[in-house]
Amino acid sequence: MVKPMSRAERVERRRAKLRAAGLRPVQIWVPDTRAPGFAEECRRQSRLICESETAASRAEDEAWAIASWEAAPHDAG
Repeated sequence: MVKPMSRAERVERRRAKLRAAGLRPVQIWVPDTRAPGFAEECRRQSRLICESETAASRAEDEAWAIASWEAAPHDAG
């Protein structure tokens, strides 16, 4: 009878397969969306962005979009 693998053995086996597939583990830290004040800080930053948009910045965005479109290759057919 085959002895069942332990959790650590299963994890190591899975990680070995992922590494063999050319992947590597990465750990990242992200804001805790459950933290007190998180939603209010999101609203504050959104208001700042909204208030910072001017006619000049919108015109700049539009000019960039047009330049990007003109620079991109397009199918002639």
